[in-house]
Amino acid sequence: MDNSSGVGVLDKAALVLSALESGPATLAGLVAATGLARPTAHRLAVALEHHRMVARDMQGRFILGPRLSELAAAAGEDRLLATAGPVLTHLRDVTGESAQLYRRQGDMRICVAAAERLSGLRDTVPVGSTLPMKAGSAAQILMAWEEPERLHRGLQGARFTATALSGVRRRGWAQSIGEREPGVASVSAPVRGPSNRVVASVSVSGPIERLTRHPGRMHAQAVIDAAARLSEGLRRSG
Repeated sequence: MDNSSGVGVLDKAALVLSALESGPATLAGLVAATGLARPTAHRLAVALEHHRMVARDMQGRFILGPRLSELAAAAGEDRLLATAGPVLTHLRDVTGESAQLYRRQGDMRICVAAAERLSGLRDTVPVGSTLPMKAGSAAQILMAWEEPERLHRGLQGARFTATALSGVRRRGWAQSIGEREPGVASVSAPVRGPSNRVVASVSVSGPIERLTRHPGRMHAQAVIDAAARLSEGLRRSG
């Protein structure tokens, strides 16, 4: 092997994954594409399947597995955080309100980056805070574009409805007024990865007295612009 790392089993596993990059393959197809002996190709494909790096399609052919998407998403998160600081700072400066970036993790959402107001009452959510997916404009954004089954499950016990999420998808932004915390309003928009999947929500939040009961009228465009900048950063580095 020209590109040998010196660790034979890893080199062979890499050959299998590279062969599947072009699409589904039968065992015979893997053997032809990799040049590996049939028992070796089978053993490696099954081992990679155990680690979810390889899966099977409806015809039983080998395909790239879901673990690779998860790893790619984690790498994307690193890129997202690298660009988040200046974008959130600009959003805070434009709106005069605290700005946050949230990612979904299971049934919760985590604040992964934030820019606090420089003076007065600080309404930001500390980085690392875990909040529920049942209330708040960021939760609406992270839920709105989910698969139907996950969306249906997520709406159970939520402070928002399927109709509300339909409106979020149509507008491209969400707002909440006292939904997660009394007296607090927020506006959020989706950050999309290279595949156009929603990977995060960018938000501004503050007291209803400042944001009013129609916070989207004040800040939706600024939040959408910030989300677009973050999405563009992910596309460029994707």
